[in-house]
Amino acid sequence: MKAVVLERKDVINVRQVPDVSAPGPGELRIAPHTVGICGSDLHYYTHGRVGKYIVEQPMILGHEASGTVLEVGPGVTGFKVGDRVAMEPGIPDMNSKAVKLGLYNIDPAVRFFATPPVDGCLCEEVIHPAAFTYKLPENVSYGEGALLEPLAVGMWSATKAAIKPGDVAVVVGAGTIGLMVAAAAMAGGCSKVLVSDISDVKLELAGKIPGVIPVDIKKEDLLQRIAEETDGWGADRVFECSGNLKAYNNLWKLGAPGNVTVIVGIPADGVVPMDITEVQARETRIENVFRYANVYQKAIDLVAAGKINLKPFISDVFDMDHAKDAFDRVAEARPEDVKIQITVD
Repeated sequence: MKAVVLERKDVINVRQVPDVSAPGPGELRIAPHTVGICGSDLHYYTHGRVGKYIVEQPMILGHEASGTVLEVGPGVTGFKVGDRVAMEPGIPDMNSKAVKLGLYNIDPAVRFFATPPVDGCLCEEVIHPAAFTYKLPENVSYGEGALLEPLAVGMWSATKAAIKPGDVAVVVGAGTIGLMVAAAAMAGGCSKVLVSDISDVKLELAGKIPGVIPVDIKKEDLLQRIAEETDGWGADRVFECSGNLKAYNNLWKLGAPGNVTVIVGIPADGVVPMDITEVQARETRIENVFRYANVYQKAIDLVAAGKINLKPFISDVFDMDHAKDAFDRVAEARPEDVKIQITVD
């Protein structure tokens, strides 16, 4: 079968790889249709590694995927050949303590598409557990289905924030994840969400989400704008989605007394400044997210119900034979791009 293979740093080929086997018990054989390019995919391409995960042998890229069921394995119910589906890419050890505690996303043994040494899904066929596969409603496209993976990060972030109806939230950073967090926060019950960034294009996209207030921090002070929107009280929920060290200079001042601040973005070196007195004086509760757990179906339901519109965030689509062009496009970091996707033909 044909696949998009990262041979080594800076080298991507579209070539033949061994076919997959028949699905085993509890598994599905799926033909990926649309696969999004994530920041981690790009880092493997341009740097050969993401943190401790190092590309030491050729690896199939891609983990944000939708597709079509080709074959149903023994014991699987609820799926049939031809079903349109989305795939949750992280597969834990189902016998692990993390799974038993409901923390499968942080299972140390989790196998995640396109995380060395595990191959991804930018290929013509994959074998995937039915337990981590979700049927797409007729009104949810393959492109939207592939965007469910970053939306799941937003959904998990909003869940960890324990949003209450009418809360005011602030999202720092209007990249793909920041936009998904903002959309999820509004769907979760916020009355309004302020999204800050320095990119005019990204802020324009943020403003297309109903209830979102874009804040250009080149032109106005974020703390002052929050004060104006909350009568000086502060934000009930704060989401750091930029991963930028500079964002932490004022981060702990954005929240109201008793706020929840969720760390979503991952800083390059992992070390950030923290004014503990600001945190203590507000009794800020700090939450963290790593991927997501138990939110995929909810994300699908919200998109199908029209509560979250993912279509504006699909910036461009390339076919499989032009996969390298797609990755090079992402590497350009054009401000107008949110999500570049590849169709598997």
